[in-house]
Formats: sequence, C-alpha cells, structure tokens
Amino acid sequence: MKLPFTSTPKNICILRLSAVGDVCHTLAVVRSIQLQWPETKLTWIIGKLEASLVGDIPDIEFIIFDKSKGLQAYRQLHRQLKNQHFDALLHMQISIRSSIASRFVRTPIRIGFDRDRAKDYQWLFTNIKIPAIPRQHVMDGLFEFARIIGVAADNPSDNSSEKSTRQLRWDIPIPPQARDFVQQHIPEDKPYVVISPCSSARFRNWRNWSAEGYASICDYLAQEHGIMTVLTGGPSELELKYGENIVRMANSSPLNLIGKSNLKQLLAIIKSARFIISPDSGPAHMATTVNTPVIGLYVTSNPDRTGPYLSQQWVINKYPEALKEETGHDVNEVPWGTRVRSPDAMQRITTTDVIKKIEQLLSANNQT
Repeated sequence: MKLPFTSTPKNICILRLSAVGDVCHTLAVVRSIQLQWPETKLTWIIGKLEASLVGDIPDIEFIIFDKSKGLQAYRQLHRQLKNQHFDALLHMQISIRSSIASRFVRTPIRIGFDRDRAKDYQWLFTNIKIPAIPRQHVMDGLFEFARIIGVAADNPSDNSSEKSTRQLRWDIPIPPQARDFVQQHIPEDKPYVVISPCSSARFRNWRNWSAEGYASICDYLAQEHGIMTVLTGGPSELELKYGENIVRMANSSPLNLIGKSNLKQLLAIIKSARFIISPDSGPAHMATTVNTPVIGLYVTSNPDRTGPYLSQQWVINKYPEALKEETGHDVNEVPWGTRVRSPDAMQRITTTDVIKKIEQLLSANNQT
C-alpha cells in the first residue's frame, strides 16, 4: 500500500511509550484516525504508567511495554506481535528503546520523524518521514503522522490558525472509583484550584517554581476568592517534600494529595477543578484533555512548543527573556526546543505574575 492511503487500512500500529503529556498529545491524533476510519483496528504500544491513564479506552488494543523488565519486555512484545501484520507503523517516539521495540512490528510502512528531529538514530528505523515544518507545537508535529497516511486534516497547512480550526477530542474514561476518590477527599460544594507544583525530574531540567510562591498563591485564592487549593503530584521524594513545604508555609491549609492518587484519580481531580497551575508537566496536558484551563509557568522551556495546547493565553511566558540572558539570542535565532539551563531561571516568575493571570482567567470565565 502507498501513502496516503486511498482506502481504509485494515490495521495500524502506534508506538508511543511515554511520557504522560506526550501520550495525551498522541491520543488526540489517534482519535482523529478513529473518526475517519472507525473500522481500522488500532494497536498502541505504550508504557506501563501511561497505560494506567488511557489503557481502558475501548476499540484500541493496548500492548504494554514495561521498560523496568529490561530484555524481558522485548521478549514479551515479540510474543504479542509475532502473529500480527500491520498496514503501517506510526513510530511517534524518539528513543533507542522505542526504536528497538519498533523492529518487532511487522509492516512495510514505518513512519517516523524527519532527519533533523529523529534523534537517537530513529531515522535508521523508519522508511518514511513526516515533513519538517519549522517551529511547530509538539502536538501539531504529531498530527503530521495522521496527515501523511491520509487522515483528512480539518485544519489548514498554515499551522498559525490550526489550533482554532482543528476538532480535538480525547474522551479518556474516568471510572466511578476515581470520581468517588474526589468525593471522599474534596467537599462537593467547595470550589477548588489544583496546583501541581513539580515537573518530572531530569538532568539539568529546571522547571519547578518555588514552594514559597505556591504557598502565597494558595493564601491569595483562599483570602480573595474563597477558593481552596488541592496539591497534586506523584510519590517521588522531591514532590512529597514540595507538598510538605507548601502546606507548612501557607496559612490557608491547602489539601495535600501529593503521592496519594493514581492517574485516573488525578484526572478526575483536575476535571472538576476551576483551573490548574503547573509548570511544563504531564498534569498540565492532562488538564487539556478534560478542558480544564491551565496557568502554565514557563521559563526554561518554550510554551509555543510544549505549552498547554488550549490554554496558551493563560501561560506566563518568561522563556524569551531567560533565553536572551543565557545565550544572547532571541527565540527565533536558536534551534527549536532549546532549553534554558539556569537553576535560578524559574524565579523570574513572581507571585504578581501568577495573580494577574488568575484574575484574568476568573474574569474571563465569570467564575467569581
């Protein structure tokens, strides 16, 4: 079969293992494929954690690749795929691990990123490349996988206006148990805002604002608007410490659920929130899937590339000035995706910046 497909393909394999935010982006693409070709069987190779969020979506076969199992994970993947043949593979992850996994997918069409983006030698594992379109948001780039196989794009090729015209849907199931978790921990008649204070820990990846700043925002929301704050996050030592420090510094007694919820419960919490405040993180993109506004805190990464897709107007963007100070260059003079590596960069965001965005958002949504 040649691309774009002129008839409905029988089956397609999607390879996107991680991370949570990128899986949320990928799901929007998968939903577009389902919408155009409801009879096509979709198989998604996905990470274990990420499967706990989306793995119960009907009409998609999920194959979990548990990287913690090492070689055993590849053996298991081989057993699950050995009798399957696909019309195409959408190789949507750039990593050696995922590229090795892709070799167990039997298909004549292996679609990957263009040579410039295909880091970790991904270009060696694909035979068709999506076009190189400069300075795209990550999700727009992933939508090129749908476009190249023939899924009708309901957005123009000029990606400056595609966010306003593309019909996006995620429809991640939220089970009753997750909704019950929210009811058990958060008063039903109490409006609340979610603060997810931490991004994933990576080498020289400084994306977390200060605990002092978050505590001040908790108090502001309580005193000025009667809105409680719910703290969310994972069970890592860093996140748990952040939660403890925010609660200790705040006078308003924010509800600390850091380390106490799974991804489904977290999604239920976010769905019922007025909005979420977060750096560049998985929960920020989870919020997009349930149409909860995001006040994004961006200094060390470019929100035009990785910001909350439907909440760019609420992003606090100090990236251009931080980049200029660190490199001496403007955003349009450096490679797309360049990060600021200063550990102090996030202190460019002030409580006044956050309060201003809060007031703009509440005013726009008539929430006060």
